[in-house]
Amino acid sequence: MDARTGLPVVGMVGGGQLARMTHQAAIGIGQTLHVLAETDGDPAALVSPAITLGHHTDLDALRGFAAGCDVLTFDHEHVPTEHLRALIAEGVKVRPGPDALVHAQDKLVMRRRLAELGAPIPEYAEVSDVADVLKFGQAHGWPVVLKAARGGYDGRGVWMLDSAEQAAEVVGGLAGRALLVEQKVTLRRELSALVARSPFGQGACWPVVETVQVDGICVQTIAPAPGLSDELEEQAHELALRIAHELGVVGVLAVELFETDSGIVVNELAMRPHNSGHWTIEGARTSQFEQHVRAVLDYPLGATDPLAPVVVMANVLGAPETPAMGVDERVHHLFARFRDAHVHLYGKQERPGRKVGHVTFLGTDPAATRERGRLAAHWLSHAAWLDGHEIHQEQK
Repeated sequence: MDARTGLPVVGMVGGGQLARMTHQAAIGIGQTLHVLAETDGDPAALVSPAITLGHHTDLDALRGFAAGCDVLTFDHEHVPTEHLRALIAEGVKVRPGPDALVHAQDKLVMRRRLAELGAPIPEYAEVSDVADVLKFGQAHGWPVVLKAARGGYDGRGVWMLDSAEQAAEVVGGLAGRALLVEQKVTLRRELSALVARSPFGQGACWPVVETVQVDGICVQTIAPAPGLSDELEEQAHELALRIAHELGVVGVLAVELFETDSGIVVNELAMRPHNSGHWTIEGARTSQFEQHVRAVLDYPLGATDPLAPVVVMANVLGAPETPAMGVDERVHHLFARFRDAHVHLYGKQERPGRKVGHVTFLGTDPAATRERGRLAAHWLSHAAWLDGHEIHQEQK
């Protein structure tokens, strides 16, 4: 408990942009967020005074950090579950707990459990050697999707295999890694169902969103997902809440989905604030970051109503070459052109394809709001306006 405020202290392991934005949300409701960061240059460490330096794989560092916190939660899913079990045995509150978190750490564990629950998932198989991939390809057809069971994100750790020859080449270079192979899903688009759950068992859902991917990286989120039927949204919400309940999730859970001709299919799980929920900072009554803090403290959850007919979040990705124009000047020009832009920069070094920030717009027309997001994100990363696209903004 923070003696100065009389309020509990939330400890977040990991000092990335999610911890940075959680810190901002915690301030608004009077909470103290203490962050375990690897370096003093991590995004959260640049803005928060309550920083402990240490590594998430160091049990002694975790133990010392937890001693000053009322509850422990995460900016990422990479803390070893055996460390979390040791902390729980010593009386530390860990939310989500290791029995839930492992389903976001290990895709094989996640697929097996979802299959037991009867959730819609692609056909899959564990891979011990290339013969397993060849057998799967023969049974289900090519191409197939090869995935690293642990550690993949933003397209990393995922390989699209078009043939037996390609499978032999790729699998041969991944000796010693835990792998699985999945049937390639023919999809209409990608969706995300973001929910939150408290230890009391209260649940909350935000509108299902569409996520737009390029080269395995999300470039835009559109809330709510345009043209999604009420029936399919209800199915997605029920599925996400059921998964949260069955796995014992506490905090925010993102269920990444494929929309297909026959319904929805679960792709991935994330048990923390998620990129597909950044739009909620300005676009919903309670942001995913505030909701996560509420949930891990077992406070009543907040309202999730959207604040505009359309909300678009566009990720700012590092350009192929660092622009000559500095970030400060880019932000200045963006604000001059788009007075209603909500800009979030993470304090990260720019490099190609890296998520260094995001920009959010609230609007009424999906196409126009998406275009504003696209132009703004491109300008912030490239310092160049896209040719042939001029947007006439409303003056607020």
